[in-house]
Amino acid sequence: MEREVLAEDLKKLYKAGDMVKADCGGCQGCSECCRGMGDSIKLDPLDVYRLETNLGLTFEDLMNSHIELHVAEGSILPNLRMTGAKEKCTFLNENGRCKVHAFRPGLCRLFPLGRYYEEKGFFYYLQNSECPKKNKTKIKVSKWLDVPDLKNYEDFAAKWHFLLKDIRNLLEEKEEEQLTKDLNMYVLNLFYTQPFESGRDFYVQFEERLGQMRKLLSVLRQD
Repeated sequence: MEREVLAEDLKKLYKAGDMVKADCGGCQGCSECCRGMGDSIKLDPLDVYRLETNLGLTFEDLMNSHIELHVAEGSILPNLRMTGAKEKCTFLNENGRCKVHAFRPGLCRLFPLGRYYEEKGFFYYLQNSECPKKNKTKIKVSKWLDVPDLKNYEDFAAKWHFLLKDIRNLLEEKEEEQLTKDLNMYVLNLFYTQPFESGRDFYVQFEERLGQMRKLLSVLRQD
């Protein structure tokens, strides 16, 4: 989803092969970005697929324990749940370490970087004031993200972002309450509650569902 970006942070933009001063040294003794984040840690379909696959849980199971739904810019999307007096992520253990670090969501991998979208792709930028960790060191963006098959992942991330933007634009044009509800439920079912097959490549399946979604949007635009 879109958010305001400080102009200062956009003075230098990065691609996956660039070096950036973002390495927090394993975040030892710090879990600030895992607390008090409200509903801001949105989960894309790959995030949910990886949590389901690695934890052996269904989307309904995750809804009962680790995630929740919130409206963001007209879209209903899942986000990581914060709990307790200190509003900590449900995946944070008693030692302040992430229990799902190996398959943590994309926004968690990205932080303290952000994505600056333009045309049909994006650059990375460093959110200089977001992370309290001092003396961060340089690391290649791709290594910091630690994402398998990074090229396909970046393509997926861009397509997901622009799909949500297209849906938001359509709903703003139509201004129909029932259409907004129906389309949100369709997106939730198509990309989240309807399981992706574990034996098939996720990105191939996402492209198939993306095609279905684009066909529907095309029909709705003509109505």
